[in-house]
Amino acid sequence: MKKIITLLLLATTTIYAQDQRPDIFDRKHEVKLGAIKLLAGPILEGTYEYIQNRDFTFGVSVLGNLDSKNDYYEDFSVTPFARFYFQETKEFGAKGFFVEGFAKYSSGRNTTDDWLDEESEKYSAAALGISLGKKWINRTGFVFEILGGIGRTLGNSDAAPDVIFRGDLNLGYRF
Repeated sequence: MKKIITLLLLATTTIYAQDQRPDIFDRKHEVKLGAIKLLAGPILEGTYEYIQNRDFTFGVSVLGNLDSKNDYYEDFSVTPFARFYFQETKEFGAKGFFVEGFAKYSSGRNTTDDWLDEESEKYSAAALGISLGKKWINRTGFVFEILGGIGRTLGNSDAAPDVIFRGDLNLGYRF
């Protein structure tokens, strides 16, 4: 009889332990890729985001222009950010509408078209800005995000753009 009770307790414990998988909203890490930039001209932008709590996250985006002959002004950029989420229900975290503050370091080229020739001047600059967005996540961990923002270049570089744009449709996974 003791053996049967021991086996039942062991089986119950094993089944209960398997049923305690972490919920998707308890996971703390996300990786994402920018879909529009990747499809438009091979520009790879990857993002890592850490979920601190239900209302606050922080992370970094890294952009690399894989084709230096396209018209995109950035060749490389690093963008650390912090996000504050606003949603009506607090049962799920780090999803819904958000406001993001970001800093950006970028290097690239500023091309000016002239009737006779095209000149390209290299730059590297820092910028500060703000973005708005919305994030959706399903129970399997798939993430879809819309992001758009604007920033102001710091310093007095003549070649760097005065205003920078930050935005994309991001696809990713929370783990």
